[in-house]
Amino acid sequence: MRFRKIHGAGNDFVLLSDLGPDDDKEWPKEAERLCARRTGVGADGLVISRLISHSPPALEVTCFNADGSLATMCGNALRCSAWAAHRDHGFQQMRLHMDGMEHEAAVSDDSVWVTAELGEVLPRRLQTVIDGRPTWFDSAHTGTEHVVAIVNDVDALDAETVGRHVRYHPDLAPLGTNVNFVQPAGHQALKIRTYERGVEAETLSCGSGAVAAVVVATMRGLVARRAVTVHNRAGEPLTVRPYDARPDRTHWVGGPVTHTFEGVLA
Repeated sequence: MRFRKIHGAGNDFVLLSDLGPDDDKEWPKEAERLCARRTGVGADGLVISRLISHSPPALEVTCFNADGSLATMCGNALRCSAWAAHRDHGFQQMRLHMDGMEHEAAVSDDSVWVTAELGEVLPRRLQTVIDGRPTWFDSAHTGTEHVVAIVNDVDALDAETVGRHVRYHPDLAPLGTNVNFVQPAGHQALKIRTYERGVEAETLSCGSGAVAAVVVATMRGLVARRAVTVHNRAGEPLTVRPYDARPDRTHWVGGPVTHTFEGVLA
């Protein structure tokens, strides 16, 4: 079984493409094994992409987090799957199905774009203390649970410790949440750090988190409702912009995808 090691703006995955019906395994356990940084391939998640239609182009994409849990939405996993489908089949536009939700995807020379659907947005969902200051988190559901705090210096905070505390906050039980720390960074730009549920660590990039950050920053009047550049820890920014036909409900998130290497699973 061949695999690709691929990352979307630093959010890295083991990607299995075009699997057949006889290729099924105990994927949660496989995700834990393959994603282990010291003993496996090493990744934030395991992505399985199956072609379900050539015309129109459509794929079923499943993403398991590094701890074996199922991701209901992963923007960068979708972007990596779209890149692979473009590479393997020549598709430039396609539909991607993840956990019962349909997403659009578009591949250009230097970017891969996918749509994310916006659900409930709740201002001041919970409060905690960061560096001695009470800080509010707003929540925004972008296919998966996210909370977002606007902070003064995103580089100075302990994202792992605070992120883990908020991720397991009793007010968010039983599902928990992904945790984003966001700082305004000039005209139509944000800086972000994200603690991801399921990876249980800070990741270099998060597509659905970038969308949540832009939604909250727009609600707070920090950016206008148009294209926003989101600078992540990988130094490979994502861009989030409204979907023209339904700007209140759907956003595009786009940026680079990099194919690192490929191999054969034993």
